[in-house]
Amino acid sequence: MRLTTFTDYAFRVLIYLGVNGDEPCTIGEISARFGISKNHLMKVVQQLSQKGYLIALRGKKGGLRLSRSPADIGIGELIRELENDLVLAECFGNNNQCIIVPACELQTAFNEALQAFLATLDAYTLEDILQGHRQAELAAILKIN
Repeated sequence: MRLTTFTDYAFRVLIYLGVNGDEPCTIGEISARFGISKNHLMKVVQQLSQKGYLIALRGKKGGLRLSRSPADIGIGELIRELENDLVLAECFGNNNQCIIVPACELQTAFNEALQAFLATLDAYTLEDILQGHRQAELAAILKIN
C-alpha cells in the first residue's frame, strides 16, 4: 500500500503548522519550504480546512493555523479521511473480476494486514510526531524560529 501524494502533502502542512505553533503561516511559505506547487497545496489546505484540521483566515492577520491541538489529530483518522482508496487488491474493489474470490483466503489476510496497519497508526497523533527534540529538529530544518 502506498499513500497518495495528497495525503503526504497534508501531513507536511500539519507538521509545519504544528511546529510553527500559534503563529499563522501562508500557503506560499509552506510551498516554498517544501518545494511544492502552491496550487496543489491550496487544494490540500482547502480539504484540511473543510475536515476541521486547520483554520484558514484571510486578511492582514490571516493565515493558516491548526484548529485543534496536535494531541487531537490522529494519524490513522487522517489517513482514513484523506485516502479515497484503501483497496489493497482487486478483490477489495467494487469492480472485482477475480474468479477465485469465493475460494481464496488472500482477501482475509490482506484485510487483517490493513486493519493492523490502521490500528498501529491510530496509536499516534500529530503531537507524537512533533514531540521532544524532534520538534526542535523539524523547526531547524524548516527554518522556523
